[in-house]
Amino acid sequence: MGPHEGLLHLKEYDIKDSNVEQIGNDIDHRVKYASAATEPAWDDGIVGKEVGLFIWRIEDFIVVGWPNDKAGEFHEGDSYIILHSYKVGEGEHQKLQHEIYFWLGSKTTQDEAGTAAYKTVELDEFLKGATQHREIQQAPSDAFLTLFPQLKILGGGVKSGFTHVEEAAPQGVTTLLRIFKLSTAIMVVEVELTWKSLDDGDVFVLDSGQKIWVWQGGSCSPMEKAKAAQVVHEMTLAKHIDVEVISQLESRSQILVGLLGGQDVQQRHFQCARPVSSIRAKRPSKLLRFSDASGSLLLDVVKDGQSIKQHDLESKNVFLLDIAGSVWVWKGKQASQGEKATWLRAAQMYIKQLQDFPDSYFTPLASVTEGSESSAFLRAVEVS
Repeated sequence: MGPHEGLLHLKEYDIKDSNVEQIGNDIDHRVKYASAATEPAWDDGIVGKEVGLFIWRIEDFIVVGWPNDKAGEFHEGDSYIILHSYKVGEGEHQKLQHEIYFWLGSKTTQDEAGTAAYKTVELDEFLKGATQHREIQQAPSDAFLTLFPQLKILGGGVKSGFTHVEEAAPQGVTTLLRIFKLSTAIMVVEVELTWKSLDDGDVFVLDSGQKIWVWQGGSCSPMEKAKAAQVVHEMTLAKHIDVEVISQLESRSQILVGLLGGQDVQQRHFQCARPVSSIRAKRPSKLLRFSDASGSLLLDVVKDGQSIKQHDLESKNVFLLDIAGSVWVWKGKQASQGEKATWLRAAQMYIKQLQDFPDSYFTPLASVTEGSESSAFLRAVEVS
């Protein structure tokens, strides 16, 4: 390979023009840590010192604690930060390890998404090192899914006042939830109020205002049925109304189709793509090295289609690994501060250049630091 072959020029980043020479040096770290240490959201004497799951939502640029009883419940119009702190090692070698996820709803604002990303970096400074993950609502990573026994994604958000009803919704109908198994989690997702949202393979819960209907798709699983029963139980605790469970195989199931505007629909089978997917684009493994030596940030292709191992990673560099449907950035301890600081923007630019894979935008992104690699990263490298 020639000296300039395999180089991806990310012209959006010019180190000199962007004035990031001081990013990541000792002064920069002290300034960021001082700011992070005064953030009320995690300056409580518990965050960073105890194991647990901590969740915050971004509200008008402010990090606001999310109630414990709503863990796993998110709104598509919002952005959230989730911290998972757990212990690794044994005895005197045991230590607390942290993974930070910033979750972006499909309808979150750019300001909220940017604030979540910025505050994630700040929380990383506060914790003095953590694995960072960017999560997209439509395609959560397996690591994120394992944090919750169920994920509930509702419409609305802080900006909309949690308004769930669409203007064109059938009269009297308020909410339609789709329930399905995704990887290790059961998903409960609010979907569009139309019969076109129905699918033979899943369970749907319709709140018509006066009655709750449970529509069981002809090929849904017992697990999905059980989760629907739990969801309905929670709904009836809030308001005592009648519940009717019907199977798609029953003629009476047409009533629900009619309530969703399909009074004249005669079809017996329904198919609608799931709003959340764990399917990853199958791309060849790729290893790239960051370099800002020229003044602009470049990505140098080191391996393309070959197996990637830990010994391929060098302490003096930052590497991007495209493996197992995810993109990881590994930051060597001796890498330049500019290379470490621009990991997220560089990873996003790499994703944008994957034109042959239209769903690449949903690829999970994460960064790890040498010596503090997460178990998910180590598993990904092992099987690459």
